Amino acid sequence: MSADAILTEKKELACWIARQLFERKMGPGTTGNLSFRHEDKIYITASGTCFGRLTPEDFSCVDFNNLSLWDGKKPSKELPLHKIAYELCPEDTAVIHAHSTYAVLWSCLSHENETDCIPQYTPYLKMTLGTVGLIPYAKPGSEDLFDQFKRYAPKSDGWILKNHGPVVTGSTLMKAFGRLEELEENCRIVWELQGKNGNLIPD
Repeated sequence: MSADAILTEKKELACWIARQLFERKMGPGTTGNLSFRHEDKIYITASGTCFGRLTPEDFSCVDFNNLSLWDGKKPSKELPLHKIAYELCPEDTAVIHAHSTYAVLWSCLSHENETDCIPQYTPYLKMTLGTVGLIPYAKPGSEDLFDQFKRYAPKSDGWILKNHGPVVTGSTLMKAFGRLEELEENCRIVWELQGKNGNLIPD
């Protein structure tokens, strides 16, 4: 398969994932962003795009090293966060940031262990992703947010931005999508079990 055909396939898959997230109310309105690496470039959803209507033309192509625009529309304002995530996880080729309901709800609470903030009621989150850290709140798209992410993200395998939403990486777009689904499902489970005597899995 040619490089152009591979790129087209990745864009089409990214659009499918975006629509799935939109339909599952995990990326409402024009919130959330996703990206993938291809050769020495990052392809990221353009600023103001809607996951429910995303097309292959709605990606910005930027240079991985200096984030300069190579082709396409203005990139998402959270592009620097994606770059940091790729640097932390050099084997991964995809990043998804969503505003899924239960992860956002969980991010609005205080947690004793902020490097592993989701109690383990099922084994699947640890098997699929690992630990999930809570990143201190900062305004979306701000330098403060990027600084906080760079400081705290190395302590965990996946992340929830406080009062904001989840961020995951994956070796492929589908791996990142699966991790995000598992994170959201586990946040739903822990939210529903609040105040109940649920049985945690032993470490």
